[in-house]
Amino acid sequence: MNEQLDYAEMLEIPVNTVNVTKKKSIFKRNKKAQAQREDDIKERVVESVNERVGAYVISEDVSDPPKPVKEKLKTVAVRDKKSVILWAEAALVGILAIGIFITNLLMPSTVINTFLSSFAQPSKEEPVYSEITLTSVVSDFSDAEVIVNNGVLSFTAEGSVYPVCDGTVSAVTEIDGTFTMEIAHTSTFKSVITGLDTAYSAVGTKVADNLPVGYTNGEKEIRVTLYDNGTVLNCITMNGEVPVWTV
Repeated sequence: MNEQLDYAEMLEIPVNTVNVTKKKSIFKRNKKAQAQREDDIKERVVESVNERVGAYVISEDVSDPPKPVKEKLKTVAVRDKKSVILWAEAALVGILAIGIFITNLLMPSTVINTFLSSFAQPSKEEPVYSEITLTSVVSDFSDAEVIVNNGVLSFTAEGSVYPVCDGTVSAVTEIDGTFTMEIAHTSTFKSVITGLDTAYSAVGTKVADNLPVGYTNGEKEIRVTLYDNGTVLNCITMNGEVPVWTV
C-alpha cells in the first residue's frame, strides 16, 4: 500500500480508490465485520492521500493538444475574391476602350476626342492675316488683268483660278451653273471666290497657292474677296499681278 501512496504523491493527483492487501490472520473473524473494516481503511487512505496532495491540485491534461486551425482556406478565399475584383476591373477597362474606339470611328468630333487630340497635337499659334504672304489668283502665263477695288480682287479672262494662299475648302455652292468657293486660311482669315464655271476642289480639301481650285471660261467676272472675322479686308493693293498688304 505504501508503494501505491508514494506513486500517487509522485504524480501529485488526487485518488478515488486504493487496494488494501491484508495478510491473513490466524484467527478467524467475522467476514462482514472484516469487509467493513477494509472499507474504512480504504476511505481513510484515500482521504489521507488527497489531503497530502492538496484538494485543488490541477491534473495535467495529457490529451493531444488541439491542432491549430489552418488559414489556408481563408487565404484561398481572399485570393479568389481579389482575383474576381481584378478580372472585373480588367473587363470594365476593356469595355470602355472598345466604347471609346467605336465612338472615335462613328463620332470623331466628340468632346473626348477633341480633348485627347489636344494632347496628341500640340497647338500652334496662328499667324495674323497680315503676316501671310499672298500670291496671284491667275497663272503666270495668263494675260488677265487683275484689279483691286475696296479690297476685292477681280478679273475677266479665260483660265484657271488660284487661291491667294494655302488653306482648306470650307464651302462650295452652285447657282445656275456658277460656283462660289470659300477657303479658310486660318480660323478667322478666309477668302471667297465667285464666278467659277468649274470647281476643282470639294469641301474639306486642302489647297495650295500653286494649284488651281477652279476654272472660268472668261464670260463672267471672277471676284476674290478677303475676310477676317467676317469683315472685308480693304487693305490690299497690286504689285503687278500679285496682291500685297498695305498694313
